[in-house]
This record gives sequence, structure tokens and C-alpha cells, in this order.
Amino acid sequence: MEIYQRHSWTLSVEEATAIQNQLSREIITSDQLSEVNYVAGVDVGFEENYAISRAAVAVLSFPELQLIEQAIARRPTTFPYIPGFLSFREVPVVLDALSQIKITPDLILCDGQGIAHPRRFGLASHLGLLITVPTIGVAKSRLIGQHEELPPQKGNWQPLRHRGEVIGAVVRSRTGVKPLYVSPGHRISLPTAIDYVLRCTPKYRLPETTRWADKLASNRIGSLRPSSPN
Repeated sequence: MEIYQRHSWTLSVEEATAIQNQLSREIITSDQLSEVNYVAGVDVGFEENYAISRAAVAVLSFPELQLIEQAIARRPTTFPYIPGFLSFREVPVVLDALSQIKITPDLILCDGQGIAHPRRFGLASHLGLLITVPTIGVAKSRLIGQHEELPPQKGNWQPLRHRGEVIGAVVRSRTGVKPLYVSPGHRISLPTAIDYVLRCTPKYRLPETTRWADKLASNRIGSLRPSSPN
């Protein structure tokens, strides 16, 4: 996988803001993906009281959603936790993990925002731009935007709007549970992003990509079992 380092990771908040404003202009929200045979999830956990970031990537076959490859990377945490700047904290170690895999995924689902971000440059967008792989932001909570009431049945969704612009969708991935907040990261449209997220969530609230990556990043791989969907 080719990784393009566009900037330093040792930055002030003001410098990070300027990078988001600049690079967000390069984000593509139309479909530029080929046939999807492999999907991946990435997630980040922490060790030693947040001093060490631990990233995991899980590559699954598609549409079977069987685990094919996995990798874990660690590095010192260098950027503080600040809402809206998650990518500067997590993407460096995610890139370390991605550099280890042999299979380049056709699509990556990220545990975070895509363009559903104040400057339209969340973690999924930032990552997608640096690796030129289509990415989707699949967040468990809303960062910005408003939406209409969402019916409780799986498959329903409502546009997520911010300042008059549709920036994503609130998606019911499982009947009767909290929704997901889906937004294009890079090189994918919103309708296609919603479709792939739903196809990657056959049973649980979270996509299988996210479930695998979360367990790996949290060092809880033994607890990933098909019971108690949530």
C-alpha cells in the first residue's frame, strides 16, 4: 500500500486546523472505487494510560466478511484528545498498521467521521487522502449536524445536515438499537457508503470490520464471539 505523507504530525492545533482546511479541498465524494473484494476496518486503542497508541487493521473478504489478514502497530501518543482533531492523534499509528498488511483493501471503514466534520475533514477523509483508498466514516456518535427522527427498523436512514449541506446520514444498522453516523471519507458517495455499511452489518450494530478492528486494538480478541448482538 502506498502512503503519502503530506505533512508533519508534530503540530499545534492552529497548524492542524490549517491543514484540515487546505486538504479538505481535495476530498472526492463521488464513487471512485473498483470491484470490492476486500474490506477493512481500522481502530485505535491505548495503553499505559494513553501514552501508547495501539492501532489495528482487520481485512475481511467481501461479501463473505471472513477475516483474511490483520495487523497491529504501536507508537507513542503525541497529539492530545481534542474533538474535531482525532485524525492527528490516531492516523499516524493507523498508517503504521496499514504498512504491515499484504492485501490492499478495496474499501476501508473507519471508526470515526468522514466529511461529517466542521471542516469536512474527519479521520476517514484524512486517512483516505493519504492512502488513496476509498474510505467511509462510521461513527458511533454524532459530531455535528441535525437530522429528522429515524424509524426503528434496520435499513432506515435520514440525511445528516450541517449549514444547509448534507454531510452524511444517520443509519439504523440494527432494529431497535442506537444508529450509526455514516459519511463519505474519500472517493465514495454517500448512497454507496450507506449501502456498504449495511452490507457489512449482517447481525450486529457495528460493521464486522469495526468489530474485528476494535477487538484487536483493545486486545480483546478472545471476546469476539457471535452472541448478545448490540
